[in-house]
Amino acid sequence: MSRVVVQKYGGSSVADIEKIQNVARHVVNTARQGYGVVVVVSAMGKTTDVLMQLAKQIDPEPARRELDMLLTVGERVSMSLLSIAVNKMGQEAISFTGSQSGIITTDSHSNARIIEVRPFRIQDELARGKIVIVAGYQGTSYSREITTLGRGGSDTTAVALAAALDAERTEIYSDVDGVYTADPRIVPEAFRLEEVDLDQMMHLSKFGAKVMAADAMEYARKKNIAVFAKSTKTPDSPGTIIRKNPATDDRLFTAVAGKKDVVYVQFTETARGSGPGFLSCMSAAGSESVMPFMSHVCLQGARGATFLYSMENFHDLGSFKRRVADGFAGVVDVRTDIGTVTLVGAGIAEDPGTHTRIAAFLEEHSGLIHQVFFAPLSVTMLVSVSDVDHLVKDTHDLFLKRG
Repeated sequence: MSRVVVQKYGGSSVADIEKIQNVARHVVNTARQGYGVVVVVSAMGKTTDVLMQLAKQIDPEPARRELDMLLTVGERVSMSLLSIAVNKMGQEAISFTGSQSGIITTDSHSNARIIEVRPFRIQDELARGKIVIVAGYQGTSYSREITTLGRGGSDTTAVALAAALDAERTEIYSDVDGVYTADPRIVPEAFRLEEVDLDQMMHLSKFGAKVMAADAMEYARKKNIAVFAKSTKTPDSPGTIIRKNPATDDRLFTAVAGKKDVVYVQFTETARGSGPGFLSCMSAAGSESVMPFMSHVCLQGARGATFLYSMENFHDLGSFKRRVADGFAGVVDVRTDIGTVTLVGAGIAEDPGTHTRIAAFLEEHSGLIHQVFFAPLSVTMLVSVSDVDHLVKDTHDLFLKRG
């Protein structure tokens, strides 16, 4: 079998027939360079959101299993249309669902995690010279339930397949040409990074950088997979390489990300013996498939805990809020008006001189910042959602602006 390349195309890249045909041309060109090509696709445009809205017109809190059955339809449409387009161009292609591709997951509906990949059918078709088109975002559990991998799950599908197929590279295509020092829509001065460390990219993804899915970056880090972030509009441009030990300059800070879709859950111990309870708050809330992207627990002195969740992973946020409140009446505060601003870079842990700069910045903006979390590669500030963009700009201006 020839060298394998895994390419992933997001929803904006396959939003209509013209765009699907453009993707097909690029895929065929890659195959004609002598590569075995595996393509992972997301649902067309806003299809997933439309399907979700249809379900909620019937039931505001639909069962997660039935949502998985419904939402996986979107990627199946994309894979079939792209396969038809590739075949029309004279190159043989075949489309597979996640289960047909051998993607085995946990049983947690709506936020399943990949356990293993058995890509035997993909390998067989590659050996026959075919381009394989895979529906992203989905798999099957050991109990043969159809599952989805959460928002951004198609990125995870691509990285997992690259690892299983020992691919030469993984290319993630979207409507932006790489990873920037901040969202260019918020910070016009933001610039594209040639390379980014995988650990740092995982932090950025968790805290709002939408160019890559956090679960995909975590999987790439575990499997040591290099990822190329590229643009569908200019597929031959260099983009950004995301990998371990990148050949970067000596910059202390890499990027800043803002996140507004946050569920803020804070526990305070006001009743004797309630302290250990918040450590199992997820199971008590019946939301075992949704994990916090940041948490802070105090067990000495001032007792309490703060958990931050990504709102996009909740299909039934109202139910979650009610059940947490019922289980921890009087000791829990659940809010959705809190956002995060996160500065990421190796200098946060490695350069003592940066600590003074960060401390001065936090003091200057103390009127906006509710809480601060420090980690070896990041500083995360909790602010009101309305202040996220403003603080992202100020952070970029002081720590990342060129010149």
